[in-house]
Amino acid sequence: MRQYDFAPLFRSTVGFDRLAQMLDSASGYEGDAYPPYNIERLDDNQYRITMAVAGFNKDEFKIEVKEQMLVVSGTKKPDEKERVFLHRSIAARSFERRFQLADHVEVEGADFADGLLHIDLVRNLPERMKPRTVSIGSSPKQIEASTSV
Repeated sequence: MRQYDFAPLFRSTVGFDRLAQMLDSASGYEGDAYPPYNIERLDDNQYRITMAVAGFNKDEFKIEVKEQMLVVSGTKKPDEKERVFLHRSIAARSFERRFQLADHVEVEGADFADGLLHIDLVRNLPERMKPRTVSIGSSPKQIEASTSV
């Protein structure tokens, strides 16, 4: 039986909730990549990406939004002095992570604290796309032309 890896698709989408959930349950695949991150939905229209980036400083990150693509990169500066490790499992290498944003999802802000980079996103739907209720029995009023000159 063939097993398809949908992880790259659902890992990098924000705002496509149903699609991501569907692919997540269908694939059953849990991939790991550096740096590890979470995508959480805070509200119907608010999301947060949290990346675990131990060993980085605030000034070593670059966050760019170009069209519908969010690109987060971290460039680790080389150590000033030579260090000898007896055991090393804390990854402090440079990275670039891309997230495809859904329509109308915008980056609201970013914060870095305690080794975690938080990127807040918000979905701003235009008024014409928001749900509305239409009352029954109400018809639009017809505008009559004024005859007085």
